[in-house]
Amino acid sequence: MDLSQRVIRSSIDWSGAGITLADYLAGRFTYRSKDEWCKRIGSGEITLNDKIVAPETVLALHDKLEYRPADITEPPADLDYSIVYEDDTTLVIDKPGNLCMHPAGPFFKHTLWHLLCTRFGSIHFVNRLDRETSGLLLAAKNAAAAKKLSKSILKKKYLVLAHGEFPQELEANGFLLSANSVVRKKRRFQYELPDTPPFESAKTLFRKISYSNNLSLIEAELFTGRMHQIRATLFSLGYPVAGDKLYGLDENFYLKQRADELTESDRKKLLLPRQALHSAYLEFTNVSGEKLSFTSQLPDDMKFFTMEN
Repeated sequence: MDLSQRVIRSSIDWSGAGITLADYLAGRFTYRSKDEWCKRIGSGEITLNDKIVAPETVLALHDKLEYRPADITEPPADLDYSIVYEDDTTLVIDKPGNLCMHPAGPFFKHTLWHLLCTRFGSIHFVNRLDRETSGLLLAAKNAAAAKKLSKSILKKKYLVLAHGEFPQELEANGFLLSANSVVRKKRRFQYELPDTPPFESAKTLFRKISYSNNLSLIEAELFTGRMHQIRATLFSLGYPVAGDKLYGLDENFYLKQRADELTESDRKKLLLPRQALHSAYLEFTNVSGEKLSFTSQLPDDMKFFTMEN
């Protein structure tokens, strides 16, 4: 495992078969022109089936493409994670709220995966958190332990700040499906069974802890583990998550962030520079059969908004 340089790997599917390597790259990765991709192919940054080839090489189904970028500048990230628990097979990590777990986009060395692999060797995450979500997560030191631990998580609870005064307790037992949004990955929650797929069942128990400054601090206990489950459910119930560009007050914040066009006024409305979601409690059975539980305190950036001002 080479941690010194990022390697992006992909396999050619039907959409790329029969066209040239340069045309494929220019069509799929539009942030560079065809001429720029030709230069990178010529420099050896891109290989096809482990060989340096010409830009006009025609691709075949299942060809193996590797790209070793030489000049991607990584944005800053909060690298101050902590190890809460460690044994021969298992790690419990407390992640800060501005750190990707896996290499993605411009991030490689500024990821929790890279930091942990540099320190411990090969690491396998058992559960995952979004880049802007802080708190507890579980990782294994080998694939066999990861497989066993993936079936051992007994309970997960999150703390979340949401706009509005939330009810004292609410069970959201329903379904997650695609939202009517220009952002394709955005989801919505509804109680009724949808008429057509795709959809997923989702169950969350919410309990209000406190309310101040028009923000509710809510505990969310997950009974299913769906993508964006807490954020999408709260948004659909009318309590958007503070700091959330996609499921917050206005999804245009998400589009403006991607274009690097967030204004100072936008940031004030968001309240926090990240989504106010924290993995606060994790309970699981380790490889030896011992039940373990861990708690992470509310981080300072979220705690500030729970105080009476």
